[in-house]
Amino acid sequence: MNDIPISVLFGVLVFLVILSAFFSGSETGLVSLNRYRLRHLVKTKHRGAVRAAKLLERPDRLIGLILLGNNFVNILASSIATILALRLYGEAGIAIAAGMLTLVILIFSEVTPKTLAVLHPERFAFPATFVLSPLLKILYPLVWVVNIAANGLLRLGGISTDRATSQALSSEELRIVVTEAGAMIPRRHQMMLTNILDLEKVTVDDIMIPRNELVGIDMNDDWDDILKQLTNSQHTRMPVFDADINNVLGMIHVRSTLQLLTQKETSKEDLKRWIRPAYFVPEGTPLNKQLLHFQREKHRTGLVVDEYGDVQGLVTLEDILEEIVGEFTTDPATHIKEVHRQKDGTFLVDGSASIRELNRVMQWELPTNGPKTFSGLITEHMESIPEPGTSLMLAGYPVEIVQTKGNMVKTAQINPNFRRPESDNPTDQPAA
Repeated sequence: MNDIPISVLFGVLVFLVILSAFFSGSETGLVSLNRYRLRHLVKTKHRGAVRAAKLLERPDRLIGLILLGNNFVNILASSIATILALRLYGEAGIAIAAGMLTLVILIFSEVTPKTLAVLHPERFAFPATFVLSPLLKILYPLVWVVNIAANGLLRLGGISTDRATSQALSSEELRIVVTEAGAMIPRRHQMMLTNILDLEKVTVDDIMIPRNELVGIDMNDDWDDILKQLTNSQHTRMPVFDADINNVLGMIHVRSTLQLLTQKETSKEDLKRWIRPAYFVPEGTPLNKQLLHFQREKHRTGLVVDEYGDVQGLVTLEDILEEIVGEFTTDPATHIKEVHRQKDGTFLVDGSASIRELNRVMQWELPTNGPKTFSGLITEHMESIPEPGTSLMLAGYPVEIVQTKGNMVKTAQINPNFRRPESDNPTDQPAA
């Protein structure tokens, strides 16, 4: 070593510091790779991605190779720095060399390359595979010995290293991935994807047309009244029942009965030929399952029934699709017939309006973990049937009761423009 020029030793030392930076950055870059993007690049036959995926199949071997190289380089650099210190400053230079080398390695071989690798993992990791892949083959015996010792210690702790663990994303984690995609996925598409994830949390009870709002054909009515109902119907499909909605005879497609209106003499018997069996849906069925049921059974409409077989409402395929893609209109106030915009910016809302529909279309934030209708939400909050003129703060929204009918709120006025956070309104008590 005494015969080697100092300039050569300095050159070797700089080269070793660069090698140390390479190993440190490679480790961080490979570990920081987005696994899902990596799989996509592998499918597109990206060479760097294919090599990186191959190395990451056995992370114990990859880490063993990188640490083997990094530690060898650092120890060799320390030895050369010691020789340089002795030749330049004598024994007193050893401490100086140790301190200087520690600072150099920390800045140039650890912090800087690892920071760059975290910020740009693909730019660091993919080129590094050109060196690491053949190096692993060359140093495989040494890596194998190191891994045998390390894996033996891990097995004592009950940890298996045969294969890298594949971690599947939960629905909530997938939601975060979608919402943080930014400009990569258009905002509307993000909303549709998150709405699909929400289908498992929503049941048919939340979106169905309630029983008291069902429009159907009662076969006990006069034939002229039935014909008039068919002529003026705004629905494509309607249930047909006998006296009571629970006595369902089936469903009828209104268009298919138009020829009855052109015939001079028709009767209820002619109408019965067009009745098709009803499709029943158990209450509490999640929307994601019901969507698949509609697809499998080739139905577009179902009657929701409880455990006793009593009809609770009606759910359609369109209702489920609207939960995914949103309303098929651009003016929410005109789409929801139960909501009427006022000149002062407030809204008159019918008590029968669905809470979920109000939240989805009007972008309100009314609680959905209780009653399904606006009237039910008010009466639950008040714990009584309020009198007209009663004012209250409902989930931070100023609400005034306009009209009641029987045991329900018929109409209420809500002002979403003056909503107060619930934390600022701890009492949330009604005001007369």
